Amino acid sequence: MPGPGFEFLGDEERHNVEQVLAQWSLTRYLFDNPEEQSFVRRLERDIEAHFDSGPTVAVNSGTSALATALAGLGVGPGDEVIVPGYTYVASIGSIGHFGATPVLAEVDESLTLDPDDVERRITPRTRAIMAVHMLGASCDMERLRKIADRHGVLLLEDAAQACGGSYRGARLGTIGDAGAYSFNPFKVITCGEGGVALFRDHASYARGFAYQDQGWPPLRDNNGVGTGEATFGLNLRMPELSAAVACAQLKRVDTVLAETRRVRNRLIELIEPHEGVRQRRLHDAEGDCANVLVHTFDSAEPAREVAGQLSTKPLADSGRHYYGNMPQLSGNTSVRYARGDLPRTDDLLSRSLAISVGVSDAHLGSGFGVGVRSTEEDIVRAAEKFNSAVRSAVAA
Repeated sequence: MPGPGFEFLGDEERHNVEQVLAQWSLTRYLFDNPEEQSFVRRLERDIEAHFDSGPTVAVNSGTSALATALAGLGVGPGDEVIVPGYTYVASIGSIGHFGATPVLAEVDESLTLDPDDVERRITPRTRAIMAVHMLGASCDMERLRKIADRHGVLLLEDAAQACGGSYRGARLGTIGDAGAYSFNPFKVITCGEGGVALFRDHASYARGFAYQDQGWPPLRDNNGVGTGEATFGLNLRMPELSAAVACAQLKRVDTVLAETRRVRNRLIELIEPHEGVRQRRLHDAEGDCANVLVHTFDSAEPAREVAGQLSTKPLADSGRHYYGNMPQLSGNTSVRYARGDLPRTDDLLSRSLAISVGVSDAHLGSGFGVGVRSTEEDIVRAAEKFNSAVRSAVAA
């Protein structure tokens, strides 16, 4: 079962795709037609309007969105970027691809960046902080913003897993100097493969646009305001077919989140309180995307026992979302990390379990749970199974 947006694919997505195919308009640059008519450009404008964001660039993946955001912010060789040790490998890899150094930091009980540890790791070479809104929930953006401002560094939001979520009324991805969304099948909304980079100012946007479009200025307008600098770029553009689906999905994002939150709230009602286990702390419970419902145990042993009974695993064993499971960090590389380097993160993930609400992904550690189309009976059954497993583990 993929992410919740996948469950909402329907007639509007199909209609948009048929429009593209009817004209064979497979790229945002529609030859003699104005570029403004393309679905890619429509998606960029719709996100800016719906999320009240700065200028955006649609690209072919969430990883490309992170790279485009980093390019827009001017991150490069010699720079350091602070990033949590609990994130998807692309967050760390995108930094390395610019010749910058990823500096891994601890997470706190929210399983997002620990602001205190972030501040301890700032050096004269720190260029940016990458705040990863992990498992659909926001970082402590107020504290991270203050830290970034105090030290004169940039703040980038990796909102790949949190499109549509919010922090104190502001949409995630729009709060920092730049942000990034992912639209792969396991995300809040999907177009198969795709992503969007968001920027606070036009200069960063222009650099980011040039990076993903072979050095062209925004919208390929040579008469407009470009980057002010010539640059090489890559071809990371989003295809029209992807954008056609994403435009329809974007209209559904609040409906999708209303459903994940409804299911999450029902699970919370049904899950019994137990000594030695609690829900993870959220910095903004109302803005949580509710992709998963995370519980953290006082120790690792009962967490592992419960996971075994539910045929899932603790978050420390989840695929390439935990630095300790990333071979890229322990191999022949200038940046070397291994389990034990982030003891607080190691400890928290070893005793935390994720119940799927909208995203079922064994690599993410959410192999047990329900989805947005689950019935009341399905939800009750999952809650009872979790309760039974916890009672058994705690009693032991």
